[in-house]
Amino acid sequence: MVGYAWIVPALPLAAYILHVFVGRRLKERAAYFGVVAMGLASVLGVTILVQAAGGASAHVSVPWLQIGRYSVPMGFTVDPLSAVTMAMVTVVSWMIEIYSLGYMHNDPDFNRFFANVNLFVAGMLTAVIADNFLLFFMAWEIMGLCSYLLICHWYRDSSNARAATKAFLVTRIGDVGLLAGIWWIFSITHSFQFSQLAPALHAAALAPAALTAIALLVFLGPVGKSAQIPLQIWLPDAMAGPTPISALIHAATMVAVGVYLVARTYPIFQLAPGALVWIGYIGAITAFMAASIACVQTDIKKVLAYSTISQLGYMMLGMGVAGSMVAGMFHLISHAFFKGLLFLAAGSIIHAVETQEMHRMGGLFRKMKATSITFIIGALALAGIPPFSGYFSKDPILSAAAASPYPLMFWLGVLGAFLTAYYMTRACLLTFFGKPRDQHVYEHAHESPAVMTVPLWVLAVPAALLGLFAAGAFRSFLAPGYVPPSGGPAASALTLALPLLGVLVGALIYGGGRTAFRVAAIRALRPLYVFLKQKWYFDQLGLALMYIALGVAWIVAAFDRYVVDGIVNGLGALAGLLGRATRTLADGSAQAYMLTLLLAVAVGLIALQLIGG
Repeated sequence: MVGYAWIVPALPLAAYILHVFVGRRLKERAAYFGVVAMGLASVLGVTILVQAAGGASAHVSVPWLQIGRYSVPMGFTVDPLSAVTMAMVTVVSWMIEIYSLGYMHNDPDFNRFFANVNLFVAGMLTAVIADNFLLFFMAWEIMGLCSYLLICHWYRDSSNARAATKAFLVTRIGDVGLLAGIWWIFSITHSFQFSQLAPALHAAALAPAALTAIALLVFLGPVGKSAQIPLQIWLPDAMAGPTPISALIHAATMVAVGVYLVARTYPIFQLAPGALVWIGYIGAITAFMAASIACVQTDIKKVLAYSTISQLGYMMLGMGVAGSMVAGMFHLISHAFFKGLLFLAAGSIIHAVETQEMHRMGGLFRKMKATSITFIIGALALAGIPPFSGYFSKDPILSAAAASPYPLMFWLGVLGAFLTAYYMTRACLLTFFGKPRDQHVYEHAHESPAVMTVPLWVLAVPAALLGLFAAGAFRSFLAPGYVPPSGGPAASALTLALPLLGVLVGALIYGGGRTAFRVAAIRALRPLYVFLKQKWYFDQLGLALMYIALGVAWIVAAFDRYVVDGIVNGLGALAGLLGRATRTLADGSAQAYMLTLLLAVAVGLIALQLIGG
């Protein structure tokens, strides 16, 4: 079966094509193309994972393009990394598609939504099994297009269109760096094949600075797609899209592909230890920064959006300090399940109460037990509370950071873990417990239909149990013989104690209706509160940079218009003037000829006088 892995992305691609040609005629029934296709893809993906765990692998490559004397093959590969990622993507995406049947019911653009979702997933799966940079980059750009189309699904609202444009343009910044890195690598290795790049770069005996520059250019792509500082500003705005798309972007596709690229090209990064240090610091700062901003968000989807940025930071931190991509990838896989669960549960809440403001909620546990329980399971996993999956995937990352020679990374990581537990406790208490703060919202609340709650229960199982039963097997599967670095019992104690402390602090502040205490705390910490509400002023910084870029563009355009074009147009006008002046010499007029002769003699005499004088 591993030799037929190409069928897995082909299934959602076929569903997309069917949506395009017959979807409008079938209306909402066309959604079952995607649901069935993703169901079959999930079965195939899990089957391939089981076979890969038994030692099976595949690499199929065929000639595709001839560039001068260089042949560019195209193909796919199935190894432990691609097999486990493919299984995760198919299962999570399938649950999201089923859930969307209920969430998007009666949407006027229902068919367009499902068509774009299937193309999005097909792009992600193509990137996962691609054996070369060229095919990977094609799939990468398809995902960028689909994210734009899905974020602005409700494009009639101009704010949604602006959010989609922001996501598209910000991620393009990283894509330019990635493309430059790809071509630099090709100029040295004359290959796009992932398996050949690291050996060829090693044989080229490049200077460490050049290797670091190449690795960081490649890493710019994940900085954009996986929302690392300073290109994280697009991801919270992506909440403008429908909630199933938020789940898809934040769990299984868009942000995951950046981390996957680092894992796929990890041998290149191992040649450039300096680049790994940069990755570690960027991940640690991102994890802490986003967690701190999430603490003051009141929109439930924005809380989860900033938590995604933070958790992506942990994945990059693991890539930077663990000496292997295993720790970062295991957190990617576990995060996909519990973050997909959290977003879908948040969508169930929004679907029921028609608001995203947590301060208008409260007491919803009594009305929405299935949604509440599954959301809390996801929150415990995200907070890193044992025995839920997030603890087993985050603890190795923090332990490796503690064992590294960079203590700042570790302390940023554990403080981020404390804040994560705090803001998720806050979200759960504000949403599900206490007295209803808006009676209209509470009376309107109701449990979602089974088509939306069943995927929640399915995703809750790996969110709760994946780490407990698969952590060791995952490490042995991806990197046999790999021994993760450990910071010792003190580091492990901190990684356990600080999340528990975060839960306790969140319960003390938000349990029991201590509104007056919270208001007093905000007043006392007003500068810090404003700083966090302004998201560390990154949006303002991005706006300032945009205006600077526009100013530079205006200056360059003005120089081109008035100087470059002015010289060209002036020379053209002079040529026309001379042409009109000399045209009279060809009309046969003797007077004109004599006048010209006299003028020439006069000019000659003046010139001689000047030279002689």
